[in-house]
Amino acid sequence: MIRRCLILPLRNGISVCRNNSTAVAEQAESTQESNTPAKNPLDHPDYFQVHNLFTVKDLFDARVHFGHKEGSLNEFMTPYIYGSRQGHLIFDLDITAEHLRKALNFTAHIAYRGGIVCFFNRNALNAHLVEKTAMECGEYAHTRFWRGGIFTNANHQFGAITRLPDLCIFLNTQNNILNQHTAVRDSAKLLIPTIGIVDSNCNPNLITYPVPGNDDTPVAIELYCKLFKAAITRGKEARMKFLQENN
Repeated sequence: MIRRCLILPLRNGISVCRNNSTAVAEQAESTQESNTPAKNPLDHPDYFQVHNLFTVKDLFDARVHFGHKEGSLNEFMTPYIYGSRQGHLIFDLDITAEHLRKALNFTAHIAYRGGIVCFFNRNALNAHLVEKTAMECGEYAHTRFWRGGIFTNANHQFGAITRLPDLCIFLNTQNNILNQHTAVRDSAKLLIPTIGIVDSNCNPNLITYPVPGNDDTPVAIELYCKLFKAAITRGKEARMKFLQENN
């Protein structure tokens, strides 16, 4: 321990001797280090490293950039459009990548906190793939006709108090070409967070995390399923690690 005497001249010829010691500073530093809290996932912009799950080239190879024909464009999807080619709209994949990473990060956080995730898809061509993905990551899927009131009147529909999902992932937000999936509206009514793949003919306004992109090509749906499965798995693995370290 080192002590130093520092003489400070003041007015009227009075001086003060101040003792400085390194011991106090060292003790304060050690106390600050010991009081540093554990790393909080919410304090990190990408705690689960979802940004490295895919690249823009992966989106391009999966044909995520293909939209519908120019005449079917929803005016709310205009900011996500890069241009058109041979009468078909093209998405800006840089924007899509940014939105998709935010959606994957949110999905991982829901899984980390033990939330229930439900996948939705109304395209019969991709229904089996979506259901298989949900089973593999221990979550749920609904790929059939959506009966009204399942969310908004759940207790009466099932005859008991029902826990609703903490996150709804819509790999297709439309029931058909013209009508939006009813569960999108019901989720918004009950403030259930939603992630939706919104094609150029979709309305993204009721989706919490809209992801502009192709919503019907099998190779694109396969990529989405792979990414969301990976995000959920990372969240659950981090949760298991946290519980093991604190039990």
